[in-house]
Amino acid sequence: MASITGTWPTFSPNVTEEQAEQIIVLAVDSGINVFDLSEAHSGTRAEVELGRILSRRAWKRTSYIVTTKIYWSTRSEERGLSRKHIIESVRASLQRLQLSYIDVVIVHKADPMCPMEVGSQA
Repeated sequence: MASITGTWPTFSPNVTEEQAEQIIVLAVDSGINVFDLSEAHSGTRAEVELGRILSRRAWKRTSYIVTTKIYWSTRSEERGLSRKHIIESVRASLQRLQLSYIDVVIVHKADPMCPMEVGSQA
């Protein structure tokens, strides 16, 4: 059984690094083992901070699940769901999270300019 915590409010600008770590530790101690992230949450701060916490705590990697979402930006320069963008986004998330793999990558929204078949090849 999985218990999930979203990270957008946990890593909002009004939450300090210490408070964020306390929240994550309390979540894990309470049985939460899935962390739901996004490259867009708090300007990537959620991935950076969770990565720092996971690295510092050295919890066994198989004891938790990390999900992240791609393609949410409302900026005019957003890159969509091309194979190249998906690979770049996942690599950047891995670096921010300090992980060797992400359990689940979720697409935040459809890209009308990119056929699903193209993105699914990533």
